[in-house]
Amino acid sequence: MEKIRLGISRCLLGDPVRYDGGHKRNSWLVDTLGLYVDYVPVCPEVEIGLPTPREPLRLIGDPQRPRLVFTGSGIDITEKMESWARMRVAELETENLCGFIFKGKSPSSGMERVKLYDGHGLPSKKGVGLFARAFTEHFPLLPVEEDGRLGDPVLRENFIECLFTFKRWRETLAGGRTRADLIDFHTRHKLMILSHSPEVYREMGRLVGEAEQLAERDLFRRYEALLMRGMRLLGTRKKHLNVLQHLLGYFKQQLSADEKKEVLEILDSYVRGEIPLIVPVTLMNHHVRKYDQPYLQKQLYLNPHPLELKLRNHV
Repeated sequence: MEKIRLGISRCLLGDPVRYDGGHKRNSWLVDTLGLYVDYVPVCPEVEIGLPTPREPLRLIGDPQRPRLVFTGSGIDITEKMESWARMRVAELETENLCGFIFKGKSPSSGMERVKLYDGHGLPSKKGVGLFARAFTEHFPLLPVEEDGRLGDPVLRENFIECLFTFKRWRETLAGGRTRADLIDFHTRHKLMILSHSPEVYREMGRLVGEAEQLAERDLFRRYEALLMRGMRLLGTRKKHLNVLQHLLGYFKQQLSADEKKEVLEILDSYVRGEIPLIVPVTLMNHHVRKYDQPYLQKQLYLNPHPLELKLRNHV
């Protein structure tokens, strides 16, 4: 797989572009995830021509139509930022991005809970950065996340799984957009989708079942929307247990009594939170290879992203 094209707030790469002349380098993003992605850095403030260092900015007013102003002088640069943001997201269409990582709490790039000041100067966490809002409205299906939230192991694993899934979907689209390609993609991702949302899994199954009756353009559009809606929903231990039990069902005639007992004990330890997901998944991969299960060998749930990222070691 080619590297994933991923947008990112420039300060997270270590560039000194923040208002105080500093940066917010994130070592995991740069040194670990950076091995698998090509970053497309964006700094709204610098790209609209503001100097570094500079006077801090803040959001004020209506959460739906906030104003972006300098904290000391009160100079309003809302129109300048919004005009630039519309131009920049249009430019980013050519970058073939699979997602974006924003700098949290930023009045330009924060995805949510950005400080928004009312007419009395009192803050509430109801704001959305102007560039982040423009980006997510322009690219509603792309996976997006903030640096701070990526410190949560569950949110991190979910976001990276979304990225790699969306990259594979893009590759499927590039292959010709045939119904056969879509069905092959869905078959390989079935259990992964199930681990995020049994409801969306069933809805996607019905859609794929009607593939021959739908125009290809409508089929692919509806499938993509369902795929990304489902993938955004977090997997839970209960959902993963459901998938792992589903996997176990494929070995009814093959596992010895001791092997089945071992799997059930591991699943019980996992659902009680005593071991991470990587343990039962590794055991399932062992049995898939040992008993040569061709259908399960294709299931991306068992290998959704590089093991070197160690994402399932912590969920």
